[in-house]
Amino acid sequence: MKVAIASDHGGINIREELKGLLEELGIEYVDFGCECNTSVDYPDFALPVAEKVANGEFDKAILVCGTGIGMSIAANKVKGIRCALVHDTFSAKATREHNDSNILAMGERVIGPGLAREIAKIWLSTDFEGGRHENRIGKIKKYEEEHQ
Repeated sequence: MKVAIASDHGGINIREELKGLLEELGIEYVDFGCECNTSVDYPDFALPVAEKVANGEFDKAILVCGTGIGMSIAANKVKGIRCALVHDTFSAKATREHNDSNILAMGERVIGPGLAREIAKIWLSTDFEGGRHENRIGKIKKYEEEHQ
């Protein structure tokens, strides 16, 4: 598995925590920034990362900003992306099992580093169930093909 990770200025601390987790788990990753404490625009990080997941350069990605909302909105504009904004462990598992999410978004101002690590670990280790959920994902893919 190859993971892209990025944050804006509001998510630097959790991004650093999650890089440590990825290293502990032996998961290959590339950090796409940001490397500053001054205000930056989340689409400048979310969109390139989402494009890299959509085109197959990376299997999954994790995005962090202050709330996770901006990152998830931006990432979901990219065809083929199913970015889930998650702040609890149940949703982390469910979004992989049922939605086959390929990007995880979290908010540093919403959750702490311990919970962020737990969420990411569950999300990264949970497989898509397929079955009845495959049809639902297929409907999303069909819509994207017809409307973009």
